[in-house]
Amino acid sequence: MDWGFILERTFSTMFGVEVMVFALAAVGLNVHFGYTGLLNFGQVGFMAAGAYGLGVTIHYFEWSFMVGVAFGIVYSLILAAILGLPTLRLRGDYLAIVTIAASESIRLFVRWRRMKEFTGASEGLGEFADPFYETSLNPFDVGVRYDFGPFSYLGRDLWVLTVGWIVLILTVLFVKRLMSSPWGRALKAIREDEDAARALGKNAYWFKLQSLMLGGVIGGMAGMLQVIQKGSIQADTFNPVITFTIWAILILGGPGRTWSPVIGSMIYWTLIAFLETTLRELPDGASNALEDTIELSDFNISQVRFIMVGLGLILLARYRPQGIFGSREEMALDDR
Repeated sequence: MDWGFILERTFSTMFGVEVMVFALAAVGLNVHFGYTGLLNFGQVGFMAAGAYGLGVTIHYFEWSFMVGVAFGIVYSLILAAILGLPTLRLRGDYLAIVTIAASESIRLFVRWRRMKEFTGASEGLGEFADPFYETSLNPFDVGVRYDFGPFSYLGRDLWVLTVGWIVLILTVLFVKRLMSSPWGRALKAIREDEDAARALGKNAYWFKLQSLMLGGVIGGMAGMLQVIQKGSIQADTFNPVITFTIWAILILGGPGRTWSPVIGSMIYWTLIAFLETTLRELPDGASNALEDTIELSDFNISQVRFIMVGLGLILLARYRPQGIFGSREEMALDDR
């Protein structure tokens, strides 16, 4: 086995685009669940709102890139208001039902063939990310490969990673500062005991709506970074599996902790990359022995890696349900 290649791929993934995008989406979910106790099972819907807000604005209306970013944020805010206004006065499980249904409704709506002129339907949208790479702020030549020791990146990917990690770190620091403020302490009070917070004069409904909107905007930013890196928007990439991956990352790191979504994302995707590369690099003897029970095709390797990580998450849920850095109080769902 080529352990040098395995470790190179593993450490390269640790700071890759998937880690960055899912960490940012998990930061938004952490605002919802970790700090406020909102059961949002449709975070991918906010990612889609941000992505299509950016793509449609540039591709269809031919407006500037920054206007597209603004529209992506506005669409995320509108979606949060639409979901939150009728449900946040009810129990938390109503929000969970509405959000997962809304995320699927968005996906099916944008891929509807009658929306092809605006959203590209099932074929998706392209030709909207060029202004991001052509800006004078980009110090990298998009077509040149840059080497950093054993790691090698195209200039295009380096620019996405640079902007994405800056956005992620600034967002985490902003959330950390916000949760240390009176507003953040009010959210935690609502999470712990909403009735007690109301008795102290806090408008729990308004605070929860603000939290839903803030976390939704962060999710929309994650969606924008994801489609910018891909250079296209495909409706079927915004499926419910993405939301549950974000949940797994958040619970792995531990809800209600500032940096846990970032570390959880790094651990999750590093394990995925390590397992996949190791399975592909198995020596002939071990590979043949494993193939007696599992056919090691490309598809099966892709599935086996998730099965193995899933088993690890089951053990984590059994022995440390609060996650690596969390506390049991963050996982108390009974009164939400």
